[in-house]
Amino acid sequence: MAKETAAQRVERIKKEKDGLDVLENIYVYAVLGEAIDPEDIDRFKWYGLYTQNRNLQDENDETLYFMLRVKLPNGELNLEQMLAVAAISKEYARNTADFTTRQDIQFHYITVRDLPAIFKKLDDVGLSTVFAAGDVPRNVVTCPVNGIDHDQICDVRPLVEKVNAYFAGNKNLSNLPRKYKVSISGCNKHCISHEIQDLSFSATKIGETKILFDVHVGGGLASNKQIAQHIGYVTPSQVLPTVKAVTKIYKEYGFRDNRRKARLGHILQEWGKEKFIEVLHENINFVLKEQNIQNFTPYKQREHFGIHESTQKSKSYIGCAINSGHIGAEGLFALHDLLKKYDATTIKATTTQNFVIQDVPTLKAQELANELKTIGIDANPSAFKARTLACTGLNFCKFAISETKGLAKEIVEHLEAKFPDFQEPISISVNGCPNSCAHPHIVDLGLLGCKVKENDETLSGFELILGGNLQGVDSQFGLKSGIKFASSQAKYVLEELISKYINSNDNSISEFIVKQVNDK
Repeated sequence: MAKETAAQRVERIKKEKDGLDVLENIYVYAVLGEAIDPEDIDRFKWYGLYTQNRNLQDENDETLYFMLRVKLPNGELNLEQMLAVAAISKEYARNTADFTTRQDIQFHYITVRDLPAIFKKLDDVGLSTVFAAGDVPRNVVTCPVNGIDHDQICDVRPLVEKVNAYFAGNKNLSNLPRKYKVSISGCNKHCISHEIQDLSFSATKIGETKILFDVHVGGGLASNKQIAQHIGYVTPSQVLPTVKAVTKIYKEYGFRDNRRKARLGHILQEWGKEKFIEVLHENINFVLKEQNIQNFTPYKQREHFGIHESTQKSKSYIGCAINSGHIGAEGLFALHDLLKKYDATTIKATTTQNFVIQDVPTLKAQELANELKTIGIDANPSAFKARTLACTGLNFCKFAISETKGLAKEIVEHLEAKFPDFQEPISISVNGCPNSCAHPHIVDLGLLGCKVKENDETLSGFELILGGNLQGVDSQFGLKSGIKFASSQAKYVLEELISKYINSNDNSISEFIVKQVNDK
């Protein structure tokens, strides 16, 4: 008999037991302490659980530890929820906690025996890990200042809530070919990176009052590295029916015989855009509209940092940067106390591992921003801290080759010290393996984890990826430079590049980097 392929194994596991049905087993494993069936470990993903790397584990510690991802609908975390996740971090996760590029928060060192207590804490504050991972619809991403921004195109919160309600724990959608990522945005800065989503809706204004949504499909990174294609426009009332129809197409026609070709974008590649639209029209009772494709903001300018007057009377919002999403229990508790002190109640995570405080009284906003800085949170971050992403990395991820979170912080601090007056927006990614969790192919300077040789010794390191950018039809993925270096040299490699740019005649860092790419 032929050996079962990885794709065949996953499809069999899903057919034999739905991922949502593993919850009962989780509780049994937690109470009885029995060895976990390896196939159930795969199903644990449906509840946000991944086994983690043993890299930081004591040699004699045989415990099976997990990373646990918690969905934040709309990216939102109120004071009560913040206390709950801070407590989980402190009591069960060795003080780990990181915001992700999908507006989630995740922990490490989670044991199965603690999951019932963790799930109870989350449920008590209206949070969940259901569909935070697995072959399911992931968290719907949206602009963190939607509904409070004077410059927004429209408020999409009701639409996001409807789509979230449709996806949430929907057993009809618990066996998709692979993960499925949707975004809905009314942001005039296009901050949700629609170009790399499976399905996205970006609001645009037609004339003085009419709102339509620009629909893109098939974007992605890693094995599905392609820019999403524009397929037309829909009205606000047609967003949910379009979501349902595209999801149905993906479920029915997605390629299940090869995990590397199982994303929505691969259907688009196989069929072509015209056939995709034709099949979509067979599943909806309206026709997608055609308008001129709107212009989109360059990727590194898609941010909401600083203090801004809100649409809420006498309120402001504050866009904040942290170190590549890392906040930990201490940071969460400190943030909670400061928000409470200054009468703010809520934050929303961003798709760049940062967050926005939603509702601080305007008269207290600057004072709060000043005090945030004392706990490492910047409302006016340096150009380097503002847009530096980092994936989970070698310390916890089984796929990683190189450490990332600590290195990203080290790089930022080094560049801040070397170039204290550098103000131009620049995007950086520290990605610990050849996958794309930290989006290294869409930034100016991407570090892609690899092994390097140095004095006949094999070391963890990176290859430099240059020139990525998202900007609608003008988007481009960064290209491998061939420049490889040990992790210890990363900050110096970036320092040399930025120094060369400063001493060049180029008008922008992007222009300079494009020249570097063309010279390779």
